[in-house]
Amino acid sequence: MVINTNVQALSSSRLLSESSSMLSKSLSRLSSGSKLTSPEDDVGGAAVSTRLDAQINRNGAAKNNVGNATSFAQTQDGFLQKVGKAFDRMSELSVMAQDITKNDADRALYNKEFTNLAAFVTNSATKDFNGVSLFSGVDRAVTIDSEAATFSMTGVDLGSASYTGATGATVSTTTAAASALTAVKTAITQLATDRATVGANVSRLNSTHDQLGVLGDNLAAANSRIKDVDVAAESTKFAKYNILVQAGTAMLAQANSSPQSALRLIG
Repeated sequence: MVINTNVQALSSSRLLSESSSMLSKSLSRLSSGSKLTSPEDDVGGAAVSTRLDAQINRNGAAKNNVGNATSFAQTQDGFLQKVGKAFDRMSELSVMAQDITKNDADRALYNKEFTNLAAFVTNSATKDFNGVSLFSGVDRAVTIDSEAATFSMTGVDLGSASYTGATGATVSTTTAAASALTAVKTAITQLATDRATVGANVSRLNSTHDQLGVLGDNLAAANSRIKDVDVAAESTKFAKYNILVQAGTAMLAQANSSPQSALRLIG
């Protein structure tokens, strides 16, 4: 029996320290919801999780870009629908102005409505979306994934000759009305093509948006398996370490009291 070196107490102290450390780590995991409370918990997993976190964030940004591009294209189509109605009425006026029972005074009234509708179309060509021209005819490169790949969204030009021929026409005479009808029909044909183009853009963007959503879910699931704590399993470990700490504390107290037996021998 020795007094200077209490081996039992030293061993109990070491084991209590280890149990306390594991209890603290388990408590941190449960309170944070993450298995990776520090890099040494899983060195490789922490590196992979960091990269996945960044990719998830980039994927979310790309999804926002695609959503904004979809809104841009839908706004284009909204204007084109109204332009289509204007051209429909302009073609009707072009035919009405060719009525042989009408005189030039009547045609002047038709022409007034015709030119106002033409001005509406011309004005529509100047509209923008958040400062970006809707109808400049410029193709737009839309970022569609986390690696910055792009989709070229085909532009629409309301200032093209197919449209200006109609917006610059008049129906003030039967001859002018006949020419105007030809120009308006050309504009309507071009409008149909442009609306189809916008529709194709929206279809592609919607598919890409859905794809990004699926990718985001899968990336999040993969990241979760690496860093998210299993509460059921970890709470079981927490209970184990909590009991070990309590038992270790009691045993350390017992080990510290053991040398007192030497006093009885001395006494």
